[in-house]
Amino acid sequence: MARLELSHLRKRYGGVTAVDDISLTVEHGEIVSLLGPSGCGKTTTLNMLAGFLTPDEGAILVDGKPVHDLPPERRNTGMVFQNYALFPHLTVARNVAFGLEMRKVPRGDMESRIKRAIELARLSGFEERFPRELSGGQQQRVALARALVVEPSLLLLDEPLSNLDAVLREEMRFEIREIQRRVGITTVFVTHDQTEAMAISSRLAVMNRGRIVQAGTPEEIYRAPADAFVARFIGQANLLPAKVVERIGDAAIVELGDGSRARIANAAAATTGQDVSIVVRPEDMLVSAPREGLNVVHATLGEVTYLGAATRLVATVGNQALTVMCNRPATELRTGAPVELAWDPAHCSLIAAES
Repeated sequence: MARLELSHLRKRYGGVTAVDDISLTVEHGEIVSLLGPSGCGKTTTLNMLAGFLTPDEGAILVDGKPVHDLPPERRNTGMVFQNYALFPHLTVARNVAFGLEMRKVPRGDMESRIKRAIELARLSGFEERFPRELSGGQQQRVALARALVVEPSLLLLDEPLSNLDAVLREEMRFEIREIQRRVGITTVFVTHDQTEAMAISSRLAVMNRGRIVQAGTPEEIYRAPADAFVARFIGQANLLPAKVVERIGDAAIVELGDGSRARIANAAAATTGQDVSIVVRPEDMLVSAPREGLNVVHATLGEVTYLGAATRLVATVGNQALTVMCNRPATELRTGAPVELAWDPAHCSLIAAES
């Protein structure tokens, strides 16, 4: 296990800054996901960690030692690529052995390590098969075994599940997480899929335009997003414009555009008079019986979609559409009907108003 530190990394391509002054620490045995939309800089960051790119500024340290000037073969990292990059003419065992052969590991040690890696990846019995004879999930596990067999201090995963179908992706998320826990290897996982990142990671680093805009546990980022970008990128979110009118301890009272008021339980950073947005997740917004008071808005019911485990509603407040996920039968809900939407003061958060 290794401790990884990124310190003020920058990478430019001509006049474009792909990675812009990012700093991040990945502790021993952690799995941290770099998450963000296409073009946000996450793959560029991973390629700098692997040694395929050299940062223009900043440092990469593993256990306190700088590695940013070392070539890939001297960094002791294992990497799993998006397309797996298996050798089609080599068997499973030979693919797994490749890194050991390049390192000139003695034959006896090599065989025992190949056997352990294949068992870890649940590929016993497949040693003599070729990649074309394997399913996508099996190929993915071969790539993982090949990365782990060299006993790297750092494991790098570049969107390794993007070529799999939805069912297999979900299965492999937990497979990767279980293998990572058993091996205890420090891991950086790159993805644009927020569900995948939340399922796999101990922490997330959300990136946008070359910067890390928020880092924290999946629950921290989901429940207390730093800004509107994070709120919308990590799951669905309703953002209601408001103004802070009163502070009560760590709580705040805000006034919405329609004159209604809401209480936010955790709003220590808010200041009276500040323009803000209330973030309420669709599953935390309730279809209420008619009532008045805090944390209630009067809306008109629009689209109703039955999804099996839940019913998705779209309701409008003025010219704003709000999404609600509830367990009410779709037959009880009528398009065009007036509804009250309510939420718990503890199940929402405040962010600065969008500029």
